[in-house]
Amino acid sequence: MKVHFIAIGGSAMHNLAIALHKKGFEVTGSDDVLFEPSASRLGKYGILPAQTGWLPEKITPQLDAVILGMHARVDNPELLKAQELGIKIYSYPDYIYEQSKDKNRVVIGGSHGKTTITSMILHALQQAGKNFDYLVGAQLEGFDTMVKLTQEAPVIIIEGDEYLASPIDRRPKFHIYKADVGVISGIAWDHINVFPTFDNYIDQFRIFAETIQPGGELIYSETDEVLKTMVDGLSVDVNKLPYSLPEYTIYNGITSVLYSGKSYPLQIFGQHNLLNMEAARLVCQNLGIGQADFYTYLQTFKGAARRLEVVGKNDNATIFKDFAHSPSKLTATIQAVKSQFPNRPLIACIELHTFSSLNKEFLDEYAGTMDAADEAIVFIDRKTFGQKKIEPYPAEVVKNAFANERLLFFNEPALLLNHLEQLNIANSNLLMMSSGNFGGINLIELKNILL
Repeated sequence: MKVHFIAIGGSAMHNLAIALHKKGFEVTGSDDVLFEPSASRLGKYGILPAQTGWLPEKITPQLDAVILGMHARVDNPELLKAQELGIKIYSYPDYIYEQSKDKNRVVIGGSHGKTTITSMILHALQQAGKNFDYLVGAQLEGFDTMVKLTQEAPVIIIEGDEYLASPIDRRPKFHIYKADVGVISGIAWDHINVFPTFDNYIDQFRIFAETIQPGGELIYSETDEVLKTMVDGLSVDVNKLPYSLPEYTIYNGITSVLYSGKSYPLQIFGQHNLLNMEAARLVCQNLGIGQADFYTYLQTFKGAARRLEVVGKNDNATIFKDFAHSPSKLTATIQAVKSQFPNRPLIACIELHTFSSLNKEFLDEYAGTMDAADEAIVFIDRKTFGQKKIEPYPAEVVKNAFANERLLFFNEPALLLNHLEQLNIANSNLLMMSSGNFGGINLIELKNILL
């Protein structure tokens, strides 16, 4: 099979390219910009484009398929050439389905926790010696790539994003996979540039639930009232399996889950992670892993990259980084650290970086989300406003939206870095949250200064 990737440098795209290369496909690709680690990883497997840019001459009748990334535009010259030649064009979720339509498909959806739930399932399956394929949104310890596709594996675990499939396929990705087992972790409004109302956003999860194959399973958090109401109103031929918090204790900074008279100490913490764990447990139960074995396997799970990841620590302070950017993720992450370390003050810093989080109309959704932090900091890189063509707004707008007069606001990386370097974090924790990179601030260097 000869497959060409338009916008090969994307996170999911370059991992799918590597997976297909490993499967024996002839893989080529293009992109107008290639960042790390995509470039090095593509180079490692000999499929890094020799030059950046869009080159229509790469699109020939000999291609079996073109896979189109979301980063490309509808007028992309390679896309236009493929359409002109009548070559089959797939989005990456389309192609994942094409490669897995004969497998048992487990799809994890939800506004938050998708990557962690998927990662927990993969960890347990690996510990249990199961054969499986997967698609996950983060690099995991013990896994070479973020996508694996084989002929032999009977099951595939897919992290199911609700964002659009491609520039020419406006369906949410998780509608395409036709899950046999579907998970919904929760619903909290996001992607407002695509789903302009909360009701419209909820509809995408309803449709996802309706795509679960007859006789399949829908695993969902009954602690989320919006989700519970939606599931209660569904008329689908699936087995509905709700989950909630397990019994657990926190002692000396370690969370342990309790089951059948035994305690299982974990390396993860926070109620949101315990809920994620229960979703993963029900999936693994469907795949033949018992509850006691599952909790045993999860004792060695360290978490997904950038999900309450420890940047550095000493005896009385810890610096975390986290991918949290939406209001619900921000609240859950701050509460998790405060609950795990109740006697340590928390300095919490979030970078607003996504289109939704920067939208002035959406900003009020953040009201109260940082109240549990002892010091709250919001950062918006001034350059990001320009890149996303959003009119900049002053600190007062942010403070009013967060309903937090104590909140500190920075819009220059140098000013933020200067403030952070002056912090005394003895007997405290620092939590840095962003889906970006804080304007290029090096958290390892910051850790070396503070600790």
